[in-house]
Amino acid sequence: MTARRASPTRPPGTSGLRLPSALLRLGVRQLGRRVLDPDLPWEVQRQRLDRLMAASPAPRGTTVAESVLNGVRTEVVTAARARPERTVVHFHGGGYCVGSALEARTWAAHLSAQAACRVVLPEYRLAPEHPYPAALDDARDIMKALLGDVDPASVVMSGDSAGGGLALAAVLALRDEDGMLPAGCILLSPWLDLGADRRAVPELVHRDVLLSPRWLEACAIAYARPPDWADPSVSPLLAAHGGLPPLLIQAGSDELLAPDAERLAARASAAGVDVTYTRWPRMWHDFALQPGLLAAADSALSQAAWFVETTTAP
Repeated sequence: MTARRASPTRPPGTSGLRLPSALLRLGVRQLGRRVLDPDLPWEVQRQRLDRLMAASPAPRGTTVAESVLNGVRTEVVTAARARPERTVVHFHGGGYCVGSALEARTWAAHLSAQAACRVVLPEYRLAPEHPYPAALDDARDIMKALLGDVDPASVVMSGDSAGGGLALAAVLALRDEDGMLPAGCILLSPWLDLGADRRAVPELVHRDVLLSPRWLEACAIAYARPPDWADPSVSPLLAAHGGLPPLLIQAGSDELLAPDAERLAARASAAGVDVTYTRWPRMWHDFALQPGLLAAADSALSQAAWFVETTTAP
């Protein structure tokens, strides 16, 4: 396992107009309070989150197109210099209950510009209307469609938060079914153990400005029955991790899910997997999705681009 602390760099296509991290922290706190509120109906949370994400900036020259893979609607994000033979498939976060491609579109656009890749953003089905295994079935269908048409060595899977758990669960399913694996997997602030007691570390509960234990519990209950939380396809942290492709794991120190990232890095490394794990100090959940606004997110994006270029190199 290698631990890297990348220095901040400016991704191509950004204006360099960054905001103070303290100001962004306040905005993220308001998002957590006004959007990710377990007392609000899921549809209200979805609408509020999409309205906020629709205003996120993207580099000039970005193209967003719609596509359907094995019946699953996706967005395909490409920058001007993207090469079609290099693909990243990124699953958005949102506790399996909220979120959409809009949430990750800005990150995808910056990654496409810097790593010269196209980024596919699946609109997988959400709970509670479509509980487990609907999202995992969609992820597997998308990956089978892609890996059947292109060289698996040119594809990287990715996901943030619950999307990170979904990406890892899908890679595990591919490993166990036919051994056809992508070149690597990027996990941003991944949610990997639905049954973990998030109140066990009060300091993290206090420091996390976006997520709350109550919201995570509501999402877990909506997604899967509590007896299923120990199933590795629901909580992929509990799986055997041998035979996985290289992993890039990124997390902030001030997030409830930081222990999941750290535990996966240790377990996968012990199983012989090539793991790069970086934890950014004083950063909140999913901070990496704010490139162009936050220096730490620019640094995380540069590392993700490096990983894509390295793992898909001939």
